[in-house]
Amino acid sequence: MAFILLVIVLALIWAAVTGSFSLMNLLLGFAVAVFAALFIRARVERPHLPRRLRRILVLAFLFFYELALSAWRVAVLVASPNMHAKLRPAIFAYPLTVKSDQEITLLANLMTLTPGTLSIDVAQDRSVIYVHALEMRDKDETIAGIKSGFEARIAEVFES
Repeated sequence: MAFILLVIVLALIWAAVTGSFSLMNLLLGFAVAVFAALFIRARVERPHLPRRLRRILVLAFLFFYELALSAWRVAVLVASPNMHAKLRPAIFAYPLTVKSDQEITLLANLMTLTPGTLSIDVAQDRSVIYVHALEMRDKDETIAGIKSGFEARIAEVFES
């Protein structure tokens, strides 16, 4: 059942990306989806897939929410008449609880894609990630926000 659902979803994504929902394009998308799904079948036919998909959607929703919120904050900051007085740039070490390469990479990319923050480097021992923030009022509050937001959702997505 999960395999068929995945094929249908991938075919619809194919049609949406190509911009054509014609019968021939849907059939082509279906064929491409079957071919792609055969390669990832072992990961798809696990019983916890629906739960993981829900967690991925929650993470995606959180990212888009944070993206809109931080874009608004940066726009207000840049449009303010005395921007230089309001800027509080800082580089800080964010302590990591996620440990795998995939989790750390996803966290670093989500932080970098969010306006106002930029992941700079990961320590060799993978204990911290260095982050540049455009405006940081309280370091502990910023760390707690990342830990309860992106990092918690990423850990949920990757747990088995």
